[in-house]
Amino acid sequence: MPQNIRIANLNAYKLTPASRSTSSWTARLTAIQEIAPDILALQEVVIDENVTGRDDWEHEAASLIQDLADECGLSASVGASDGHPHGTAMAANWHRPWWTALMWNPNAVGVIEGSYRPFGAPDYWHGCTTVRFDVGAKEPILVASYHGDPFRPDFRYNESLRLKGTFRTTGGVKPGFVLGDLNSISAAEVDDGQGGRRYYDDEPYTEMDHDDLEFQVQAGTIGTTQLADRRQTETLLRKDYMVDAAAHLGAPWEPTVGHWADGQGDPDPWGPRRIDLILASRTVAPALTAYRTHRSPAAEQASDHLPVLADFDPSNISREFVNSDGLTVGNSRGGTAGSSR
Repeated sequence: MPQNIRIANLNAYKLTPASRSTSSWTARLTAIQEIAPDILALQEVVIDENVTGRDDWEHEAASLIQDLADECGLSASVGASDGHPHGTAMAANWHRPWWTALMWNPNAVGVIEGSYRPFGAPDYWHGCTTVRFDVGAKEPILVASYHGDPFRPDFRYNESLRLKGTFRTTGGVKPGFVLGDLNSISAAEVDDGQGGRRYYDDEPYTEMDHDDLEFQVQAGTIGTTQLADRRQTETLLRKDYMVDAAAHLGAPWEPTVGHWADGQGDPDPWGPRRIDLILASRTVAPALTAYRTHRSPAAEQASDHLPVLADFDPSNISREFVNSDGLTVGNSRGGTAGSSR
């Protein structure tokens, strides 16, 4: 097993069955192969409900995800089970044909049998796919592919609480990652160089004037300060429950959206923003070694979202436990001893 594991995220921009054998399909394949992820979180696999009956949505989505994984040299197979005959690591809100998914390199990481769990309504407007992986540490990591509600800040806040609950242990947090298109600006902070703190992502909306601001700014600030609603990540980052990998490592700020001009895809009134994030739980934060936004001709063609990736060293994943007084203590290194691989 390689010392470092690479985890990445891609919102694939309305990846549909009709995308196969097109230039955009090739661009997505190329971008993923350029990244060479060991674990890849995917969003926006979409089935056209106008041409595909409801009974066939899951089959079509699973087939599309499996085809993409196969052509990238990855796997998305978790085995068929009761309730999940498609055997694919994917999730959707039951009444909307939009999927998230997870893929992985089976030569680098292993899926913990029975750990796949999809979440849909009422927890998430889009589906959230979760799987536990053996990465060579003493305990598996939990990975979630998440797509935030695009229109409702209050829903995003509640989704973050559901995510936080998924990663909780009694008094602590499981080792793992949340990756996805969060559809909002991060609340991560960094040193401002003057003894204080500032947001890693500057306020992007202060000079804007369009109706869609209601989906992104704090209530009561439209037409005044127009401050981004950051409650979603504020919840997940509180007390370093999780860290934003980019801010945690001090990576140069790069936008993940805004590179498509109007007319190439959906109209974009927002400009450059960073809304595709990699969040690592505090037990994994010490293991992070690198982070970047992947920009290439293929990545820029593949989607209106650029992929983001992070590398981590499993031997530096820490462990925490709750003592007899109910306090979360300990941060011993996980190491590779005891790994089944």
